[in-house]
Amino acid sequence: MKPVAREGPVAMKRPNTENRSQNETCREMAREKRCVECGHRVKSLLIQYSPGNFRLMKCENCDEVADEYIECELMIIFIDLVLHKTKAYRHLLFNVFSQETVYVQHLLWKLVLAYLLLDTYRSLLLRRTNDESSLPLNSILAPLEVLVNVLSANFAFVVSFVLASKIISIGASRRKEILLGIFISSYIKIFLFAMPVWEFPVSVIFIIDMLVLTSNAVALKVMTESTTSRCLAACFMAHSIKFLADQISGSRSLKHLGSVMYLPFLFRNL
Repeated sequence: MKPVAREGPVAMKRPNTENRSQNETCREMAREKRCVECGHRVKSLLIQYSPGNFRLMKCENCDEVADEYIECELMIIFIDLVLHKTKAYRHLLFNVFSQETVYVQHLLWKLVLAYLLLDTYRSLLLRRTNDESSLPLNSILAPLEVLVNVLSANFAFVVSFVLASKIISIGASRRKEILLGIFISSYIKIFLFAMPVWEFPVSVIFIIDMLVLTSNAVALKVMTESTTSRCLAACFMAHSIKFLADQISGSRSLKHLGSVMYLPFLFRNL
């Protein structure tokens, strides 16, 4: 009989429980809702007994109703958002929009597209008010010029906002969620559609820009729980760099456009 070779103890691979536990805790934190009064995490906002029959839950921290906006109409929520109430921003950013990474990525791309379209419309409104030459070549190259200006200015805005948040130490983690909140809080840009209807002056566009800046600061304060001064400083730096980038790219594109428009007249003289 041949002796049977005994194998040593097999080392069992332990599952990476640390990464799993971290992912589970992140998902649980993402699914948790917030109290609109104090910002404390709550497990649930309401208890539903039957369709149309529910009871709002109270926050364990402040002993107030966790989210009173559940029973409010959309117009009341929109008015409180325009008034920059932190309760309305907590309701919108934490209790309405899901903070899970999968949904954040899909929603972020949609909001980026809407943000760029609104910025393009703003640039077209400013261009319409300026007394520029209306040659056919200008009408052909103007949309391309506006698109290049908008893309470069918003790229500078995102980069400067990330750098400003690092310098002021605001929200180093959760960058996608913070950018999502910035784009959502730029909803005030929709008032630009009222410009050609009521024929407002050009100064209204810059007033809307200031309201967008302050709305971004409120959203940043709600999401990061930082001080108001830091949030205002970060948003002011980002919007200032965006404005400068828009002016620089606009002046350069106008010079190139003028040189291109001068070429036909040059060839005619030759």
